[in-house]
Amino acid sequence: METLMYFCIFILLTLFHQAVSSIFVEKGRDVQLDVPEYEIYKEEIASLSTLYWTFNSTNVVIHDTRGTQVSTKYKGRVKFSKENLSLLLKNIQEGDSGRYSAVLSGEIDITIAEHLISVQVRVEPPVLTVDSSTDGTCNVTCKSQKTTVTSSCNNICSQVGVEVNWVETSSASLLSVYVTEGTIICNHSNQVSWSNHTKRIESICVPELNGKPDPPTNGKSLTVILVPIILAILVIVGIITFFFLRNRNRSVLTNQEYSYRESQQQIENPTS
Repeated sequence: METLMYFCIFILLTLFHQAVSSIFVEKGRDVQLDVPEYEIYKEEIASLSTLYWTFNSTNVVIHDTRGTQVSTKYKGRVKFSKENLSLLLKNIQEGDSGRYSAVLSGEIDITIAEHLISVQVRVEPPVLTVDSSTDGTCNVTCKSQKTTVTSSCNNICSQVGVEVNWVETSSASLLSVYVTEGTIICNHSNQVSWSNHTKRIESICVPELNGKPDPPTNGKSLTVILVPIILAILVIVGIITFFFLRNRNRSVLTNQEYSYRESQQQIENPTS
């Protein structure tokens, strides 16, 4: 009968048992590991069961009706809550990555909570460099401390490559370069942090005009501006010269006519 009772308890607790939870934590932070449905398990502890918090099968905390014992290695680094059976890990380090389990031990052992902790450091800011040319193309380099990813602009610098270019710097870190809303973005990230370096496209590429890059200003464009001005000046000078010569010819004709009339009068009226 007693065996049947523990078997029923085992079935009940198994139904409440949660799947392993994966938790990513930034190095130096605190993290709390909870026990779902802890009220049920507190009753079992009161019935002479013992709760063990373990790290990769090594005891961290032992709790029963007699009190709580913390492993020497973890004194000052963990805090156990009798109220909800949770375990607080303080100032977590990379060596603390691993599997943490809460095990209720009596006639049988039942894992009532399990957490897989991954400790990560904050990513370093990446460096974005862009080498552009006058034809509108450019080479893009996104670099972190450990790796580099490269891509290129098209002939109007409106995109970087065809798809996002990325490379994993580790099992949990990602370095990528892409373009969005006219900005080239070099992004370095992991599950706990991210950092990026950006540059505006118009500051590094030839401006776009009707789908083609604007040609640089040169002697041809200057000639196009000066030719109409010179032609206008020549037309004005021609008009002024025309009217000047016409008025001059009229003056000469008038003087000649006056001299002719005066000579005729002298012939008709000779002096005595």
